[in-house]
Amino acid sequence: MKIIDRIDEEVLAKTVQRCRERNIIIPTFAQQKDPTTIPQPIKDRLKNVGLWDIDPLNLFRITWKNEPVERGGGFNDGNWMEFPPALTGVEARIIGLVGKYFPTGSHKVGAGFGCLVPRLVSGGFDPTTQKAVWPSTGNYCRGGAFDCALLACTAVAILPEEMSTERFEWLKSIGAEVIATPGCESNVKEVYDKCWEIRRTRPDCVIFNQFDEFGNAIWHYHLTGGIIDEIYGRIAGQRERLAAYVSATGSAGTIAAGDYLRTRYPLLKVVASEALQCPTLFQCGFGGHRIEGIGDKHVPWIHNVRNTDMVCAIDDEQCMQLLRLFNEDAGHVFLQRQGVAAEVVEKLPLLGISSIGNLVAAIKVAKYYEFGSRDVVFTPLTDSTELYQSRIVEQREQHGTYAEADAARHFARYLEGIGVDYLRELNYQDRKLLHNFKYFTWVEQQQREAEELRQLWDPDFWEETFTQVEEWDRLIGEFNQRVGLT
Repeated sequence: MKIIDRIDEEVLAKTVQRCRERNIIIPTFAQQKDPTTIPQPIKDRLKNVGLWDIDPLNLFRITWKNEPVERGGGFNDGNWMEFPPALTGVEARIIGLVGKYFPTGSHKVGAGFGCLVPRLVSGGFDPTTQKAVWPSTGNYCRGGAFDCALLACTAVAILPEEMSTERFEWLKSIGAEVIATPGCESNVKEVYDKCWEIRRTRPDCVIFNQFDEFGNAIWHYHLTGGIIDEIYGRIAGQRERLAAYVSATGSAGTIAAGDYLRTRYPLLKVVASEALQCPTLFQCGFGGHRIEGIGDKHVPWIHNVRNTDMVCAIDDEQCMQLLRLFNEDAGHVFLQRQGVAAEVVEKLPLLGISSIGNLVAAIKVAKYYEFGSRDVVFTPLTDSTELYQSRIVEQREQHGTYAEADAARHFARYLEGIGVDYLRELNYQDRKLLHNFKYFTWVEQQQREAEELRQLWDPDFWEETFTQVEEWDRLIGEFNQRVGLT
């Protein structure tokens, strides 16, 4: 599928002028993947810019390779942490990619960039007359709104009303229009209904739907898949093997890194995790849950389910109690008594709620496939506890002060007690079933064509889709030349 099929010179000229007036230079995907290629003058200027500042220079910090400091940082080889057997109970090496050090504290700024920028540099979106609408169940609308602020675009964020307080407050603070829809994390249809209302009543709005925008998956294919490949190449010994990649589905952008990794490691297991309380892939099921950022009662259009080997369902109560174990003082003391190194315990707040779900899923997968010390499992830590402080406060209000006895119970039940339940290994027909399940959301409700759905089953479709980034980088380079700030 060719995403950019034409260049609108009239709109492009207005976008170039706006970027010239606002001192905006757009990085290429290649520069985000390898920040060593960023021009030195830009690196020098970043020394005076905070990680979350609304400054166009932070477009260059949409990368997995930011130095982990709040202000003035440069770039490194990637941020990651390894979870030891004392915590996981398995010999396999489980590695988590740390998303906290993106602007906004989540990698979703990358997904937003991948959706918006190709339209900007081709004249497909007019920042002088149009508004970018970001339908989301969490971090995506935050990332899209932040991208808009850096790119001098107007943002409209749509998210369920039961999402964390931090999200709403931050969105309003950067000037985004915020629309709250009924329900919780899994109430995506209500978000879609609002999008159709906007299409009918607000012609100045353009919907950037993370669930069907291939720019989301393309960014993760190249950037998230690429950084995993790099880190694995540095840390793995000759006898080790990249055994699995585990990712919550959510919008199915992050799991696209598995498509890239499959081209490098054909025997890799690609595992999709979701909430047990909303087991869409696991049982074609439904329900509400508390793992913010994943599981939405439908199969995203951009999920290449043909490339998914297993589905793992995670109990949201497990995630909420491990959130306390990983962040409360009593939990930290207890974990160190169990032999978990202090430097590991100090890093556990790097895991947000869905990141904890990913860790649990990775442990389940390691146990199911009987992975040993030669096996390496990667999983993304999409955001950190910093974005969920209100949830910890809620847990304290509901359950009281966290004590050592609580930590012992939660460690025994939710870490030591992890088993191989609620796993579904997918055969060919299982994958075809999940692919066909897209019909009811996308063809019946969202006006896609059945022939388009058939195309998604063709492996060549995905290969052609993922290769478009080279053309996008060429257009970005030409756009920057016209702006004239480089």
